[in-house]
Amino acid sequence: MMENEATVLIVEDDADLAGALDEFLTNEGYATDVERNGERAVERILEEAPAAVILDLNLPDADGFEVCRKVRPDYMGAIIMLTGSKGDNDHIEGLEAGADDYVTKPVSTPLLLARLKALLRRLEQISEVTDVPLTGIDSKKFQKGPLFIDRRAREARINDDEVRLTTFEFDLLWVLAKRAGKTVSRDDLYMQLLDREYDGLDRTIDVHISRLRKKLVEYGGDAEWVKTIHGKGYQFFVAD
Repeated sequence: MMENEATVLIVEDDADLAGALDEFLTNEGYATDVERNGERAVERILEEAPAAVILDLNLPDADGFEVCRKVRPDYMGAIIMLTGSKGDNDHIEGLEAGADDYVTKPVSTPLLLARLKALLRRLEQISEVTDVPLTGIDSKKFQKGPLFIDRRAREARINDDEVRLTTFEFDLLWVLAKRAGKTVSRDDLYMQLLDREYDGLDRTIDVHISRLRKKLVEYGGDAEWVKTIHGKGYQFFVAD
């Protein structure tokens, strides 16, 4: 599916902002719709499964954090949270709730479009994992100790128990695992997963790393499988 064919649900109760985003994304070729109520947004996201959700924090009935937490276990599309000013920690809480990325208000539409395109490109690239190598060695699978990852099936298991990961968390795990034993810099992770350079302040990847560690521990793994190499990045290592 091409990016400009993607469906985008705008969850925003500010009529002016919702209308502006709707018009902007429609003009960019996206199939858009607007939802202004948090509880209805949960129902629609799970039923309609849009390619992406632009999710505001301040909503009637259920705020953006609650919406994100409710849909994330079953919704694999992209979620971009609209957060407060850069001085607030809303973006951190949004990422911890399961958002893939965020844009601060007042919303820069070019920035929003760039981040939406980057996330949709990454989701589209998931379809590229169906190739079978001629060597007979399946480079789309990873097995080490109790951890097994199958990139084709988008599945990770620890001791045969499936680890429930978001799309972003799975891709993050795969990028680290395929370079196990080597340090992967934040710059590399930002470019591979978010298609932008690390500015030295953005904590998006750090929060996703924290969520990934918690998930691994929750399913019987070890937080030390993902080590922080201070000043350099992250290193993945699982003992046999």
